Amino acid sequence: MACHGDQAAVTGPRSVSHGEDSRAKCPRSGAVIGPCAACKILRRRCAEKCVLAPYFPPSEPHKFTIAHRVFGASNIIKFLQDLPEPQRADAISSMVYEAGARIRDPVYGCAGTIFQLQKQLNELQAELAKAQAEMVTMQCQQAQLVQTLFAMSNAPSSPESSPDQQSSFCKGLIIGPSRSPDSFRSNSSSLLEDDRPNGNPNSMWDMEETMCWS
Repeated sequence: MACHGDQAAVTGPRSVSHGEDSRAKCPRSGAVIGPCAACKILRRRCAEKCVLAPYFPPSEPHKFTIAHRVFGASNIIKFLQDLPEPQRADAISSMVYEAGARIRDPVYGCAGTIFQLQKQLNELQAELAKAQAEMVTMQCQQAQLVQTLFAMSNAPSSPESSPDQQSSFCKGLIIGPSRSPDSFRSNSSSLLEDDRPNGNPNSMWDMEETMCWS
């Protein structure tokens, strides 16, 4: 009796005759293929307008096995009939995923997976915030370094001595700080006059002659 009820739910109000082909058409290419995975697992004839055929192809029987184990075929068909056709594919994918999570973790199901993903997200956000803080710190240090180098490059250096200052410095070395050029010439003239042979007997000339004769 259960099999007849599931068959009526799959085929809908349309009665199935024994002469009807048990193969469904591919919704994309229109080619004739074997019965869908749902009808094959339930061991019943697959109608031409089977509700489950577009979402449980014969090449993927594990999808219907997982969903049927948790939700049941009748609930899956009723759920699909209540949804618009563009949303049915996403709904089947969600049901298969939820059923697989419930089989892996009978206590938490999808909630355990969501909790783990949320934990990883929080850890990644904390690492991202730390990296952004370090980047801001490095940018501030770089800006301070640039400002320091710019200030050092624009700092006033010691002015070089002008040609007039160099000339006066050289004159000071030659003449002396307390002598003028006129006093230097007068001192030189008096020194030459004092050192003449006819001048002071103790002049430089007399000393040289004395040294030569001796």
